[in-house]
Amino acid sequence: MMPTDRLLPAILLRLLSVLLFALMNVGIKLAEAGGAALAEILFWRQAGAAMLVAGIVLAGPGVAAVRTARMGAHVLRCVLGLTAMTLTFSTLTLLPLAEATTLGFSMPIFATILGALVLREPTGAWRWAAVVAGFVGVVIVAQPGAGAGIPTIGVATGIGAALGTATVSILLRTIGRTERPLATVFWFSVLSLVPLGVAYALTAQAHPATTWALLLGIGLLGGAAQIAMTTSLTWGPVSSVVPMDYTALLWATLFGWWVFDRLPAESTWLGAPVIVASGLVIVWREHRRRRAEVRQALADA
Repeated sequence: MMPTDRLLPAILLRLLSVLLFALMNVGIKLAEAGGAALAEILFWRQAGAAMLVAGIVLAGPGVAAVRTARMGAHVLRCVLGLTAMTLTFSTLTLLPLAEATTLGFSMPIFATILGALVLREPTGAWRWAAVVAGFVGVVIVAQPGAGAGIPTIGVATGIGAALGTATVSILLRTIGRTERPLATVFWFSVLSLVPLGVAYALTAQAHPATTWALLLGIGLLGGAAQIAMTTSLTWGPVSSVVPMDYTALLWATLFGWWVFDRLPAESTWLGAPVIVASGLVIVWREHRRRRAEVRQALADA
């Protein structure tokens, strides 16, 4: 059982991570507009996170906190995580903030499907109904066939990013059984710098000081957000902290209006509540399932 006195800090940490990720997303769009290539943005995102995590490791628990006997799992997580991150960042450059964020909310839908197919998790009628409803919400937002709808390529990368993130979440469930959260964040950041370093060398170019500041800020914000997000799950149950992620739509709408003078399209206002509701139902049913498993385990003990 997680101590109840850590629930509020866990929720606050999750809310903080959502805000930091939202600010990072603004930085990504501004850096791309300032001439930074996608490979450069990805490299600085991971370089900044690696520096931040390395500093925390050296100042706190030491290198023992990141030792691992499952390097193969971390390499696989790196490949899948980089793929999902590339698609996510591509979506942010192709779509307005609110639309890109809304499509990202379809991740629990894919996580439910993968959990049933890969982990053989029991999935009842409620969660399958939520999956169907979630896809209906995605269709509403995407407006397939609508001439004035959002770009098809942006919808494709957004859905691909959600699927990739869901795949990573399934892998992290297995890695988390033996690895510390700090070690998982550290190895993802460090290992990804190898391929990204090559891509960066091929695309690096001169930038004005503001773009360099944005690139560095992307890395630091992303690293801090990742640590806050991971820590929130060690302090509070998933069912309590994950629903906080949906506040990202509030930040995306606010920053989209304030920074880019763009409000969500009418279809986004209609589809986003459907996707959010489906995600909340999935989280709720997962919470009930895990509580039932704990009660059964206690009864069998």
